[in-house]
Amino acid sequence: MAEGVVLDVDGTLIRGDTPIPGAVSALSRVRAGGCSPLLISNNPIQTREAYCDRLTGHGFSISPSELITAGTITAEYLAREHDSHTLFVVGEDGLRNQLREAGLELTTEYDRGDVLVASIDREFTYEKLTQALWALSDPEIRFIGTDPDRTIPTERREVPGSGAIINAISGVTGREPDAMMGKPSPAAIGTIERALGISTDECLIVGDRLDTDILLGERAGMTTVLVRTGVTDERALKKSDVEPDYVLDSVAEIDSVL
Repeated sequence: MAEGVVLDVDGTLIRGDTPIPGAVSALSRVRAGGCSPLLISNNPIQTREAYCDRLTGHGFSISPSELITAGTITAEYLAREHDSHTLFVVGEDGLRNQLREAGLELTTEYDRGDVLVASIDREFTYEKLTQALWALSDPEIRFIGTDPDRTIPTERREVPGSGAIINAISGVTGREPDAMMGKPSPAAIGTIERALGISTDECLIVGDRLDTDILLGERAGMTTVLVRTGVTDERALKKSDVEPDYVLDSVAEIDSVL
């Protein structure tokens, strides 16, 4: 039996602002089964506290210490690896605030940054793309992405995510990120282990994305569970080289794998 259960959020527990049917009960049953839950999201904008408030407002029983995000992972990584460096951020204020709270220095001038951090930016412009191009023309400047999610599931349809912005910058600069945070990165695996206090090979991971949730589970030695309530359909599952251990219609069926 798994000691810990790692649960994706968007597409697994909620879709947009609507809980997946049976998801609130599923989280309660994880606890009742003696497993430690940990929610992980590739959303880099919201703080743990804000995300927790959003989820508890929908009936989920969760505390900030049981939730990590791409913003959390990015801030921890940069504070550990680039604490003396100045960051130029292509992203939103929610991410900037988390980086400042981690004690990091930010600049709005592209030519003063030691590290370019790229993320989702719903006000992304040609000017911002140009500044990223100019910043990364210096090969000494590090290029960090918060998460690789090209799209985000919403109640209506998918919308562009951080990966869309990061790929645009990569396309114009000819540079891939030096490090990518969020799922399925090594940084995410390390954060999960520290948060749960157990080895990831004692954990189950449940998510809707093959290239982030399930791939992270494979890399970390977790038992992997794909749910059909998010972005992965049957066609994508058949074409993928990433194979989950289990496939469920939704997280509501989690008892069958616990």
